[in-house]
Amino acid sequence: MSVRGIRGAITVEHNEEQLILDATVELLNGIVEVNQFEPEEIASVFVTVTQDLDATFPARAIRQMAGWELVPLMCSLEVPVKGSLEKCIRLMVLVNTDVAQKDIRHVYLNRAQVLRPDLAAK
Repeated sequence: MSVRGIRGAITVEHNEEQLILDATVELLNGIVEVNQFEPEEIASVFVTVTQDLDATFPARAIRQMAGWELVPLMCSLEVPVKGSLEKCIRLMVLVNTDVAQKDIRHVYLNRAQVLRPDLAAK
């Protein structure tokens, strides 16, 4: 068994608490659905947001999901590079799995598809 990183990103249109929480759940559910794992298999989830999203902590949404209460979560700010994608939430889900690296499916939603079009198309 190995620890694999699964990346994902999603954007919201406005810096609003409910939009951030809903987008975080949508993204995590998408990652779980395409990779078929359970919360018990998760080592941790690292969450970043761009500096323009400060209405809430995205990890709040994950903590409220059934079965995710004990998964270690960490939020941080994304590096503020000029011209980078705005209003973006990113996840790095570390999962204990036997799945090969090449078979891990990453999820990019909304405007975040521009971050990795090679992976978003799969």
